[in-house]
Amino acid sequence: MKNRSRHDLGMDRSIIRRDFLNGFSLLVGGSLIRPDQVQALGASTATADAYYPPALTGLRGDHLGSFEAAHSLRDGTIWEQAGPEKDTGERYDLVVIGGGISGLAAAHFFRKAAGPKARILILDNHDDFGGHAKRNEFRAGNRHLLGYGSTFAIESPAPYSAVAMGLIKELGIDVARWPQVHDGKLYSSLGLGMGVFFDRETFGVDRLIQYIADSSESYSGEGGLRRRPLESFLAEAPLVAAARQDLARLFDEKKDYCPGLSSAEKKDHLARISYAHFLTQVAGLHPDLVRLLQTLPHSLFGIGIDAVSALDMWGLGYPGFEGMNLDPAPGPGMNRDAIRNEEADNQFFHFPDGNASIARSLVRSLLPNAIPGATVDDLITAKANYARLDEHASPLRIRLNSTAVRVGHHGAPASAQEVEITYVQRGKLHTVRGANCVLACWHVVIPYICAELPAEQKAALADAAKVPIVYTNVAISNWTSFKKLGVKSVYAPGSYFSSFNLDLAVSLGAYECSRQPEQPIVVHLLRTPCRPGLASRDQHREGRIELFQTTFEKFEHEIRDQLGRALGPGGFDPARDIAAITVNRWPHGYAYQYNSLWDKFWLEGGEQPCARARRPFGRIAIANADAAAYAYTDAAIDHAYRAVQDLATPR
Repeated sequence: MKNRSRHDLGMDRSIIRRDFLNGFSLLVGGSLIRPDQVQALGASTATADAYYPPALTGLRGDHLGSFEAAHSLRDGTIWEQAGPEKDTGERYDLVVIGGGISGLAAAHFFRKAAGPKARILILDNHDDFGGHAKRNEFRAGNRHLLGYGSTFAIESPAPYSAVAMGLIKELGIDVARWPQVHDGKLYSSLGLGMGVFFDRETFGVDRLIQYIADSSESYSGEGGLRRRPLESFLAEAPLVAAARQDLARLFDEKKDYCPGLSSAEKKDHLARISYAHFLTQVAGLHPDLVRLLQTLPHSLFGIGIDAVSALDMWGLGYPGFEGMNLDPAPGPGMNRDAIRNEEADNQFFHFPDGNASIARSLVRSLLPNAIPGATVDDLITAKANYARLDEHASPLRIRLNSTAVRVGHHGAPASAQEVEITYVQRGKLHTVRGANCVLACWHVVIPYICAELPAEQKAALADAAKVPIVYTNVAISNWTSFKKLGVKSVYAPGSYFSSFNLDLAVSLGAYECSRQPEQPIVVHLLRTPCRPGLASRDQHREGRIELFQTTFEKFEHEIRDQLGRALGPGGFDPARDIAAITVNRWPHGYAYQYNSLWDKFWLEGGEQPCARARRPFGRIAIANADAAAYAYTDAAIDHAYRAVQDLATPR
């Protein structure tokens, strides 16, 4: 297929694709509202009503306006650029830096302990609350569609703690309802399963093939390729004959590649080599298989099989280990994602907007007037009133578009009675004081904003190299092309986005999922930029640089090109069928999870950097999922609770 022009791809078509002015794009009467006209609080009623970030499309996530002050702080230019500080005169019992789930949960736990009259301020650098748990809204045809901007679901490899599950239940969320709200048979009843898209740049030809496993049912779970494909797939796959034969051998051969070693010794060896090394150097498979399998762990770790241990891939159920006689017990340095737990597997719930519903539930419990309703069901379609987040008369306030740039005790940390916080809002410096402070922001920024922390703790905080991710939601006018091609999810190892899939069939409250292929739906695409061949942290740093340099136009072109090439044989036309695009760009995405290939202390024992990083300091405590080196919502909740306990413990 020849390269399509911008016109063919629809780059010049009129869709919901709003440009951003300082992080805002609010369309009222056909004109943009200026940033200085909009505040998360205190604006005029007409302006405040127009302020609704979930409906914004284009480049979201760490949007323009959310990171510039932090980068200026990093570069040492903030104090010259922002001018003199203005003391707001505001005093609080607690100031929380970060309005994600961890920060919101910290406010929740603190208020439960201190009482409803406790004065609490939450500051966040984004134009919306929720941190990574963002909500994307679309209007396509006559349908209102929801998508998740990052945090996907209530799930974790290990069971939720009593604290985390207690909060979930307190918010009225019943994970046991999952089978009732999710139509798990909708797509399979239409004959849809998993597909693999081979792109011409990597494999010589554009070809989408159904991945039908050698089983009574096709395997269509995320990641896929855990069961042997049928001969029809092997025959169609654009791989050299030796690679196709080795792909079959990978599933069929039950060989012990480490004879003479005990199960424990084998696991120790597998923990020290990558899955790519295992496949090519230990199992002797064709190197082309690395190209096919490289991005399998992207959704979990943000890196490929060149940087994930063979032991973790064994734990995740990938092939090659059936003849190794490994006992089921976890091995040294296994990532927690690779250690499955039956109780945890049954503890799953996905909202149409992902865990944004948890963030919205917390906000509603903290500020009932901000989000109407009282149940989880009515929460899904409730519209938040952002003008109610930061009202002067309220003891609890959420202040958006406010980047903390300095946090320090007012006096000596050991004896100080207050913490002074300086933040940037609309380019100006403001200060508030709090009797306590929880830093629920990303650990990598804390050394810059809290200079008085001990050097050892700063180094441990800086160790948390965040995992860059791009969660993209595309509203399309129909999904008949998916139906014709027989796929609901597509693994695309050589493409810009390593996978894409139809939205989960979830109906909750007044929100109904798309049930007919002729109806509009949201397609979710995943990209985790990395640089194969480097150590994991270095891959993440390179990916972060890439994301900051990537324009929305680049993302849009890649979206249209990839969907057009993969789904075109099914009748998909990117110029005609794409109604809206939201790119949730997170250069600082997942919490970094330790890796036996690169983190010796994780493999051989020793104190973890996250344990040093989260130590309380005077009246300052530290939360966030980074505090656990564990990229799950339960970690964010657990460490919010722990941070509040740290503040209550005499030191």
